Parts: sequence; structure tokens; C-alpha cells
Amino acid sequence: MAAPNAMENFKRDLNYQIQRGSDGEIQLSSTLTDHFHDIRMEVMVDFESLVIRTARVEFVRHPSVDCPTVAGRMERMVGFTIGRGLNRKLQETFGGGEGCGNLRLMLLGLLPLAMNVKAAAGIADEQEMLAAIRERLTGSCAGYVNRPE
Repeated sequence: MAAPNAMENFKRDLNYQIQRGSDGEIQLSSTLTDHFHDIRMEVMVDFESLVIRTARVEFVRHPSVDCPTVAGRMERMVGFTIGRGLNRKLQETFGGGEGCGNLRLMLLGLLPLAMNVKAAAGIADEQEMLAAIRERLTGSCAGYVNRPE
């Protein structure tokens, strides 16, 4: 039996980090690393409006010399308000033959975390925080179903 190739013994790590700045911004960071990739992303979001102020990505390691050309598309996210239409915006920006599925994946997991930060603002108790997030995000996904009382 032949030795496994790089895809038959594959591991990918996807990491998200959130920090709330004192200047009314939320800093969202993500990294994607595997045998072929080391991608680092940072998005700054206005806390009150959830509007993306800055968005950048760095391709440290990538399988093709062409991969970093998609980095310029991050600018298309600036000015977008995180919420309804996110999937559509990501598909328009990073879909197709000139886009990048990895950036779409990273942003799809990262950007909604800004809504959680805003929904939980000022709450220290974990159960109270989860209740507040549930109330504010009801109807946004299967985890927050709108149930009649």
C-alpha cells in the first residue's frame, strides 16, 4: 500500500478571536492553517452600527502564486453592515473563479460573532448573557428559533 498523500492525512485549524476596543470597535481576527495554507485575517467593526470599518487578509502560505490576488476583495467588505444579506455579500465578493472559498468560510464564521458581542454587551453573568443573545438573535438561525409563548 502506498504512503498517504497530503490530502489523505489532512488537518486544518480554523481559529477565531474577538476583542472589544475602548474606541467603539470590535476587532475580529481569524486564522486558517493547514498543510498548504496559513491565512491571517483582521476585520474592524463599529460596535454601535456593526458596519465593517476595515478588512484585511494576509496569505503567509498558499498553494498557488495567484492566491494572494484575492486579498484586494476584502476592501469590498468595508461599509457592509453585518446582519441580513451576509451570505449573499460573501458569495458575491468571494464566490466564483476569481474568489476564494477559504476566505468565504473564514468570514462566514467570524462576522456573526460581532452580533454576539453587541448582544452581550455589559452583561457579566454567563446565563444572563446567553439569554440576552437568544432574545436579540431569535430568528437568525436554528439555535434561536422564534417559539410562541
